[in-house]
Amino acid sequence: MKARSDELQIFVCVIECGSISAAAEQVGQTPSAVSRTLSRLEAKLDTTLINRTTRRMDLTEEGKYFFEQAKLILDQMDALEERLSSRQQTPSGRLRINAASPFMLHAIVPYIDEFRGLYPDIQLELNSNDLIIDLLEQSTDVAIRIGTLADSTLHARSLGCSPLLIVASPAYLEKHGAPQQVADLSEHTLLGFTHNEGLNQWPLRYVHGDRWPITPAISASSGETVRHLALEGQGIACLSHFMTIDDIRAGRLKVLLAEFNSGYRQPINAVYYRNSQLALRIQCFLDFIQSKLAAYASADFKG
Repeated sequence: MKARSDELQIFVCVIECGSISAAAEQVGQTPSAVSRTLSRLEAKLDTTLINRTTRRMDLTEEGKYFFEQAKLILDQMDALEERLSSRQQTPSGRLRINAASPFMLHAIVPYIDEFRGLYPDIQLELNSNDLIIDLLEQSTDVAIRIGTLADSTLHARSLGCSPLLIVASPAYLEKHGAPQQVADLSEHTLLGFTHNEGLNQWPLRYVHGDRWPITPAISASSGETVRHLALEGQGIACLSHFMTIDDIRAGRLKVLLAEFNSGYRQPINAVYYRNSQLALRIQCFLDFIQSKLAAYASADFKG
């Protein structure tokens, strides 16, 4: 007997979920039914794929190989279905998107209702990670990355760019005053980043160039954390326009040193493994987000 696609799907689901019970919940079956499917698959293949105990599961060497091949087969089946769907011009299927938390919260989530209205047959899976992920390992169709891309085997599509703005809350400025010159920043509490030193080079013109290096008094790994620190009056921050535009318009943050801003804009790229014949659902999402990001590229530095 040959393995069936539903058995491959359950096997892959168990490995990705980390347990039979979690996989059972995801596929809508009982744990005992999922366990029987695994046993039946192993019997068909005449090999042990998973060493199972009451506390843990470990893939055998054969299991690791079979897992990689099963994912490829299922991806090929998805691609075939997508091509058939593309012929009918009906974007559908699951779309797994990964982005840093600030971009997800400020540049994707606010537009989900509109996107779902346009493409109701696309099932969105939104995941946030402030570090660079492995798309295959995380089962991701497309990741949004901010800043200059490192050399990679991934293919990229530019979605636009966003200015970086120097901002602080009215409460902070009332207490400490606003810097009038770039050099005045040395007398203020500055908020920066821990994992990306490039973000601690602020786009400000001064006598030695157009990138002002700072030493943060408070550092964080996430831009969203830095934003909240700024909103709480903890210091001055340099943040993307897409994540501060609403705060600036509402008066929760004020733009500083606009006349010294060098005009640098952060590139925003979508990265993915598929190069030709992109799934229609991915194309639709990228076109949609690109249209929303167009406003950021033309933004001025006064908010």
